[in-house]
Amino acid sequence: MINGFKQAVSALTLIAVAGCATVRTPYNVEPVSRGHAYQAQYREITTPQDNRFLRSVEMNQVPCLPLRGGIAGKSIAIETLLGEKLTRNDLLDVRIGTDEELSGKYVISRDGTLKVPFMPSIQAQGRSGPEIERALAKALEQTGLYDTAPPISVRVADFASVSVGVSGAVFEPHQVEIGGVGDTIDTNRAQALGASTEARNLSAALRNAGGIRPDADISAVELRRGGKLYKIDMRGVFEGRNMVDVMLLTGDQVFVPSRQCFQDDLMRPSPISPPGVSLFLSNLTQPATGNAPSAIGRTVREIPYGTRHMQAVIDTNCVGGARTTSAHRSAILMSRNPVTGVSVVIERDIEDMLRRADRDDYDPYMLPGDGIACYDSTVTNVAEAARVLGMLAVGAALN
Repeated sequence: MINGFKQAVSALTLIAVAGCATVRTPYNVEPVSRGHAYQAQYREITTPQDNRFLRSVEMNQVPCLPLRGGIAGKSIAIETLLGEKLTRNDLLDVRIGTDEELSGKYVISRDGTLKVPFMPSIQAQGRSGPEIERALAKALEQTGLYDTAPPISVRVADFASVSVGVSGAVFEPHQVEIGGVGDTIDTNRAQALGASTEARNLSAALRNAGGIRPDADISAVELRRGGKLYKIDMRGVFEGRNMVDVMLLTGDQVFVPSRQCFQDDLMRPSPISPPGVSLFLSNLTQPATGNAPSAIGRTVREIPYGTRHMQAVIDTNCVGGARTTSAHRSAILMSRNPVTGVSVVIERDIEDMLRRADRDDYDPYMLPGDGIACYDSTVTNVAEAARVLGMLAVGAALN
């Protein structure tokens, strides 16, 4: 029994020593140590060589491609996109003078045309109400139904949802369905003439595709419609001025080019940014039996877009407590380069980050899908090793 006890003590002594040992820095395929990863803030913590602080923004800008906005090319002026444009399945209220047979509610057909009795189909996809009014007047005269076209009114009674493709520098490129009335219908609006929706705008499509990535070139967002290419400058959303936002039609294709660099100034909430970050969390402290005792509540937490790593660590209760046992914790960030798809793991000593003057140079922004894990301090690790040692010693004594 004595020999068993001694063996247990020896084994747990090794465990206690191992608990105090330094853990190796995580390896990464990306050149994190040199600051050439997706974010310069990912690089390893070092003492500044030249005492220059706040260099991360400058380092992120080095590989940036020039902005494409304003560059001459095959793009067509976007003036033709502005205003209210109609697409298939939109509900129209058409009134042709006092003609009760031709007046009524019409839905734009799947082929994008308006089909009025006794008249040829009229192209409606991509047109405005006044354009359809003029086309109707011409058709009435050409078919001989009227010698002189009567007053004509074409008003939207309801905008339908549209399906558009979004690709490029967005977090979730895919075909998105946007617009429609949703689950709540205002009966007064439903009975009134006219309709309005912001949910069919370009900004809504970008947000539904996960929002723009930090490497996006929003000075030249591409919209392909009917074989034509339009380049739209959306920088106004981040510059405090009106941005160009156009209504989309079913079949539109949106592409957001990349500048191949991380842009810190895009890391803030906006109509085209991700709605937030779903942060994946592990168990916080060794003494906790789960997330609930550590006041986490869930293994996934929503944080605002633009949150930095240390803010997220504080939000998950990894900072503070008794200095003797809680100081010198470390936190790990697990992220993925959205351009290359390569994962990266970054470890930060919490106490060190709290006290560095240049902390912002090493404090990455949280991206959608990121995860964090917190490790306890050396004191807590040793205490846990001692607890296990005591349990084994008791077991050996009983044997």
